Amino acid sequence: MSRIHPCILIPTYDNPRTIEAVVRGAKAHLDAVIVVDDGSGPEARAVLDRIAREGLAIVVRRGKNGGKGAAVKTGFEAAAEHGFTHALQIDGDGQHDLEAIPRFLHHAERSPKAAIFGYPEYDESAPALRRSARRFTQIWVDLEIGERGKIRDTMIGFRVYPLDAVRSLRIRGDRMDFDIEIAVKIAWAGIPIENLPVAVRYLSEEEGGRSHFQPFRDNFRFALLHSRLCTIASTRLFLRLLGLDRLARRLLAGRLGEGS
Repeated sequence: MSRIHPCILIPTYDNPRTIEAVVRGAKAHLDAVIVVDDGSGPEARAVLDRIAREGLAIVVRRGKNGGKGAAVKTGFEAAAEHGFTHALQIDGDGQHDLEAIPRFLHHAERSPKAAIFGYPEYDESAPALRRSARRFTQIWVDLEIGERGKIRDTMIGFRVYPLDAVRSLRIRGDRMDFDIEIAVKIAWAGIPIENLPVAVRYLSEEEGGRSHFQPFRDNFRFALLHSRLCTIASTRLFLRLLGLDRLARRLLAGRLGEGS
């Protein structure tokens, strides 16, 4: 008997040319697929309507666009309501190698309490700016976690979440900052972590590739997030140095409003 009951969770916003192929590719490895439509436009909604009619996935609709993080949170609740214990989250833009799905699920089966994080193996299609941004983010994350390389990449949307554990965390970010915040808080919570490679290819516009990254707004959100997380991490370290571990946990969980 399996130790886990997993589903594949796909948040999507206006990916009409890629989402069906992603759903069909995911379903080839696991029958249970949940798609969260984060307020897509008419073209993408029509594709998702067909996916639902054909029984390819459970399609959950959000009334308006709230961001990737908000869509994943909605997906967590839908997965739990359907009795799933784990969610393998992948993006709907077709960038990820779906042949990695069985390997991630195998590791989740072997380590059911662990969060399994993908880290990207890029081909020549990856923009140099994206690689640089990830390296910069990793410096901050290592400081916040207090351990270098504990999570090899906190921005990729290919990861297995143990639902009971992550649903107990309080994650404020609702957009692209969500991926970073939940990764750091998983580490803070002491949830076991494994890192596995996954191939990533950036699709061209002709192939249906579409980025919803907003350079100014999203980078500003990242800056605010890292400022907040670094402050919390520094406070926790200071209290621990004073031997006040219990107070550190209470302060972080209560007055600063950060579950861990």
